[in-house]
Amino acid sequence: MVTMLDFEKPIAELLEQREKVEQVAAKSGVDVSKTIKDLDDKIKVARKEVYENLTPWQRVMVSRHPDRPYAISYINALSDNTWIELHGDRTVKDDKAMVGGFGSLDGRTVMFIGQQKGINTKMRQYRNFGMPNPEGYRKALRLMKLAEKFNKPIVTFIDTPGAYPGLEAEERGQGEAIARNLIEMAQLKVPVICIIIGEGASGGALGIGIGDKVLMLENTWYSVISPESCSSILWRSWDFKERAAEALKLTASDMFANKLVDGIIKEPLGGAHTNVAEAHKIVKAEVKKQLEKLDALTADERIEKRIKKFCAMGVVTE
Repeated sequence: MVTMLDFEKPIAELLEQREKVEQVAAKSGVDVSKTIKDLDDKIKVARKEVYENLTPWQRVMVSRHPDRPYAISYINALSDNTWIELHGDRTVKDDKAMVGGFGSLDGRTVMFIGQQKGINTKMRQYRNFGMPNPEGYRKALRLMKLAEKFNKPIVTFIDTPGAYPGLEAEERGQGEAIARNLIEMAQLKVPVICIIIGEGASGGALGIGIGDKVLMLENTWYSVISPESCSSILWRSWDFKERAAEALKLTASDMFANKLVDGIIKEPLGGAHTNVAEAHKIVKAEVKKQLEKLDALTADERIEKRIKKFCAMGVVTE
């Protein structure tokens, strides 16, 4: 059964009823198809009511859902067959929090890059909870340059609570690695599509987030700081995280309204974790649509539009 969040209690109760009905049917052999259909309809209505009225903090919670598909899940789904993962930054080591490699999207070779959190406790530790070190960003840049060399488009999947803040990361140049990615990604000659699939926190997200098209899944967030960290700085406590989430304007709708992202990708009703296959299908269709549009532009046109878009952010004219 899917893990239920606190605000999903009405949905959880209906799902529990459905499960009990199925158990009774399995034991007694009674036809319960009508009851199951009625419960499915009620579940759909309950999900619609809950998810149409989510607060910013609740969307943050959905973005962190443990059953939500991560970068490798999307890369596997978008690739026609097994994608070829590439490793290492050719300087220090292979950062497990950053993954990337060539895959085939309906016969077209694409460079996929993403931050991977891990699907269980052991894998989360292995992936450093999706927090890349400098070598992760340098690996990502190496793969982007490789894609540019062979004239292949780049698709990045952003899902990180932030770049790793440890002392060793700072010693190896965390800030420089991210800054280098910003300037290099702005000038890449190939199409670049960036998709926030979960958490988009601070420079850790921005380090693979400079693209011709920056898109957000419906239940994701993108901000300079997490609500908890913002709350701890302003109020010296995490207790005001919901208030911070509201003030930060970090949801997909807020980001789109402020022209900080180029579009919002709708998720299956109830979030991507409730129907992973459908989420994959939706993202794949969106990537193909955006690539088709970007193919119509020359490399110089894409670079010019990309730079102008980011330079216009935060500019106010009175």
